[in-house]
Amino acid sequence: MSQWKDLLKEIAEIEEKYGGTLRNPATNAEISNMVNEVHQKFENVVLPDTYVNFLKEINGLKFNGLVFYGVDERLLEQDVEEEVHGFIEMNELWYENDWQRQYIFFGDSDTAWYCYNSKENNYVELDKPSGTLIQYFESFDSMLYDALKTVLL
Repeated sequence: MSQWKDLLKEIAEIEEKYGGTLRNPATNAEISNMVNEVHQKFENVVLPDTYVNFLKEINGLKFNGLVFYGVDERLLEQDVEEEVHGFIEMNELWYENDWQRQYIFFGDSDTAWYCYNSKENNYVELDKPSGTLIQYFESFDSMLYDALKTVLL
């Protein structure tokens, strides 16, 4: 089991204390639709299996200032009550600045972006909004774990 799943359980417990819940998982069909659209809109972008596994656990996360993107609302089979920060929509937003096009954005917080750097082939945490490198990660898994751990401190 991925370490981030344990942290996700902690977040779920905190949400439950305050009457909230985590989002439902994305379905295989929703994920497939997203993957197809990502391939059409963004050249050479391949979503990591670990991100797909994250979506199968929870379709995006918004907790204590941290947001990890999910399947865009327009690709969902059912309406959702809480706004989903969609992966495609958010990457289109961040791509308005040319220098950001080398990154695939998976999430953000009040102070950071969590991305894949396609030029360097690594996962990174960048300062928001300057884009200054904060740290590298060996995988999406380790980046997600670090982001969740930080928001739980």
